[in-house]
Amino acid sequence: MKIGLVVQRYGEEVIGGAELHARWIAQRLAERHQVEVLTTCAVDYLSWENKYEPGLATVGGLPVRRFEVSRRRTAEGFDELSSKVHFFEHTDDEERLWIEEHGPVTPGLIEHLRAHHGGYDAFIFFSYRYWTTYHGLQVAPAKSILVPTAEDDGAVRLRVFKPFFRQPGAFAFNSVEERELLLKMAGADALPGEVVGVGIEDSTVVSADEIRRRLDVLGDYIVYVGRIEREKGCSRLFEDFLRYVQERAPHLSLVLVGKAVLPIPVHTNVTHLGILSDAEKLSVIGASRLLVHPSAFESLSMALLEAWKMERPALVNGRCAVMRGQVQRARGGLYYSSYEEFAETLGWLLSHPREADALGRAGRAYYEANYSWPVIMAKYERLLASVHGR
Repeated sequence: MKIGLVVQRYGEEVIGGAELHARWIAQRLAERHQVEVLTTCAVDYLSWENKYEPGLATVGGLPVRRFEVSRRRTAEGFDELSSKVHFFEHTDDEERLWIEEHGPVTPGLIEHLRAHHGGYDAFIFFSYRYWTTYHGLQVAPAKSILVPTAEDDGAVRLRVFKPFFRQPGAFAFNSVEERELLLKMAGADALPGEVVGVGIEDSTVVSADEIRRRLDVLGDYIVYVGRIEREKGCSRLFEDFLRYVQERAPHLSLVLVGKAVLPIPVHTNVTHLGILSDAEKLSVIGASRLLVHPSAFESLSMALLEAWKMERPALVNGRCAVMRGQVQRARGGLYYSSYEEFAETLGWLLSHPREADALGRAGRAYYEANYSWPVIMAKYERLLASVHGR
């Protein structure tokens, strides 16, 4: 089967959960199918500035066809428009303008789809909110699978997306909560598809003692993995953690793994390791007491799956329905919605290591049953069969 996989950015140096998700799925599908990635020339999602050369390239052995972005995004204009369409009375035209401003506007990609969609047996589109998905999926919706990566935020409630969510031939949802959210937003009793998600690549991890020595991380620590930004709840995490250290645990450290776009507190109990290899990242998680995830908006959270793969419990923001639901189903951790709950749940996990380890093992069992690669790819094969030939 020839599959066109459409995603807003693609490359080994591209940082982003949805983009990594897309790359891993493309590589796995290529073991059984002819996969071509259709994407932009951009690396940075804030400006959409063209960095790659347009045309056909190869990434990880897969053909990648890149198209130029026709307009850069500016924060000033986009932020003002976002505020209006998310919080104030506005028109449908302003919502469509929001999609244009959000980008990445890539006319050449749409022209390619219109001219050549008959040469593909199926399409997989990643992330509903991007211009490439919104306009691209409508070219051949019946044979298109949408991986929405939807979060319960203002964008998903825009009116223009309601009819859009009724168009895909199938959905590959990341979680039960994401499926329920899109059913509500589409005003539908059912949407075709399955809860699929993504697996975690195997890496050769090293012992706790070795990773601590290599990265100079000493003593007990909790770990956060992901983009370090306000939108992920990191500002609040810093406040809560430093208060907790002052009041209860002066020797506990917070280790941060990922790219920082937010100033990190200069504090002896806070260590930023930056971007690590997959093996180092999993090793750091495995040597931690637990993973903490403060984001209120997630469609899956790969970091949560990484923690469970390493048999570590998770402490997540209970205001995020997806992560709260995942933790409850897996019995793989605890959740909080205030500083008081953060302090109590963190304190309990740290003072009950046997029970915390049991939560980590339960998380591993849940991961194996629902998000291991054989399970994931069997679901993709069913979805592809359901749209093939439409």
